Amino acid sequence: MPVETPHTAADWTAYYRLRFAVLRQPWQQPAGSERAPDDDQPTTTHALWRAPDGSVAGVARLSPGSTPGQGQVRYMAVAPAWQGHGVGRQLMAHIEGTARQQGLTELVLHSRESAVDFYQRLGYAVVEPSHTLFGVIPHFLMRKQL
Repeated sequence: MPVETPHTAADWTAYYRLRFAVLRQPWQQPAGSERAPDDDQPTTTHALWRAPDGSVAGVARLSPGSTPGQGQVRYMAVAPAWQGHGVGRQLMAHIEGTARQQGLTELVLHSRESAVDFYQRLGYAVVEPSHTLFGVIPHFLMRKQL
């Protein structure tokens, strides 16, 4: 299935529902914590992947990084039933293609420890330990030149 941008109200509801279910709910975080203040900025790009039944099974987000030419990947989430089926690779290929179209030359992200190997297979390198989310999820700053 191709990666697309959410357009309808139903798309946005499903997009945020998946972000919450995968990235926040398992750690008893409140509804709404899956949203970020810059989600609605025109410089933020959202992507979703649909399963064959039409449900949203993967999401990711690209926003400007902290330096010129840099983008940041955030809120990458794949429904558990679809993990290991190439959904994350498709989302990242879309995000990287979009970043190149925007003239970005580098992407950074803060990967959960459990996803470091996934990003390394895509060419990202660990820069340094980052932060520990919710006091229990170690993250690592990773970088890739485009």
